[in-house]
Amino acid sequence: MVLWITIYVDERVLIPRSPIAELIETGFSPWIDPERVCDVLDLCTGSGCMAIACAYAFEQARIDASDLSRDALDVARYNIQQHQVADRVHLFEGDLFLAVPRHCYDIIVSNPPYVGAKELQDLPNEYTHEPSLALASGEFGLDIVDRMLKTAYHYLKDDGILVVEVGNTAKLMEEHYPRLPFVWLEFDRGGHGVFVLTKQDLIDVG
Repeated sequence: MVLWITIYVDERVLIPRSPIAELIETGFSPWIDPERVCDVLDLCTGSGCMAIACAYAFEQARIDASDLSRDALDVARYNIQQHQVADRVHLFEGDLFLAVPRHCYDIIVSNPPYVGAKELQDLPNEYTHEPSLALASGEFGLDIVDRMLKTAYHYLKDDGILVVEVGNTAKLMEEHYPRLPFVWLEFDRGGHGVFVLTKQDLIDVG
C-alpha cells in the first residue's frame, strides 16, 4: 500500500518530510499486526499528516492526535476536515500525554521537536520558515523525547509500540540511554533516526 495524501501547510507547522510515512504504509509491520490495530496516538501532530495517514492505513482504528500549539491544531483540523476523517481522528491541545485521555494504544507515533540549541543555529534556510516550537528541544535536543520515554509505557497496550523520529539526535540518544534497546529503522526512500521500542522495553528501563 502506498499512501499519497495532500496536506495543507503554512508557517504554523512543519513541512511533512518524515520517513515514518513509509512505515505507516506498511501498517508498522512487522513490529505489530496491522489487522488488530484499534488505537493510535500521534504526539506532536503538527499538520496532522501522520494522524490522517494512520486513519487511511487503519480504517477501523480510532486516532488521537495532540499538540501544544493551538495554531498547529487549527491546521490539523483543516486537513482532517478536508480528508473527511473527523469521525475517527480526534485532536487534543496540550503538552504530550497531559493532553490526551488516559487510554492505552497499540501504536504511539511521534515526530517531536528534537533539535539542540547549536544545531538549531545551523539549520538550512528552509527551516527558518517553520515554527521553532516544532523544532527546538533544549540544549541537546533531548528534552521532549526524554519526557516521552519516561511516560509512554503507561499509555501502551501490553504488546504496543512506540515509534519516534529523532533525526540527527540518534547517536546522542544512544549515549544518553545506554540501557534502552533501540531498534533503528531503515527506509527505502531515505531518512534516518527513527526508533521502535516496545512497552516492555520502556518498563524494564523505567
